[in-house]
Amino acid sequence: MLTETTSPLLDELNIRILEELTADPRLRTTELARRLGVSTPTVRERITRLDESGVIRGYRLDIDPAALGRPVAAWVRLQPGPGQVSRIAEMARSTPEVVECHRISGEDCFLMRVQVPAIDKLEALLDRFAPYGRTNSSFVVSTPVPPRSVPLG
Repeated sequence: MLTETTSPLLDELNIRILEELTADPRLRTTELARRLGVSTPTVRERITRLDESGVIRGYRLDIDPAALGRPVAAWVRLQPGPGQVSRIAEMARSTPEVVECHRISGEDCFLMRVQVPAIDKLEALLDRFAPYGRTNSSFVVSTPVPPRSVPLG
């Protein structure tokens, strides 16, 4: 369903292309064209436009953090001390254990998702941020809804 805020680039065919690629990002262009009942050059051209316009922001590989020795996931909320917002943002960017970081509204200015090998490593990570603000963390116990794409309809 298209809304007033939807890009004009997102016509019915492009929405169908995005739905198919969301379900299987490795789908070959020829197979995608066959499923949609259009030519392969049409699909290629439309995917190129979706890429170039920024509708498709990238293609990502989803790797299990536990397989890389980082089974412990936690969300860390951080309330910066005075004048520390930019320092915390830079620290988050340069800390490999921080796999996601958002600037948020409310009392806490940052929400970070971290992946570490063990709880004691989380403690060390929190200690690095402690001089710049107050942290509050929550361990991920399970993930009933894994990360998914924004609904297209």
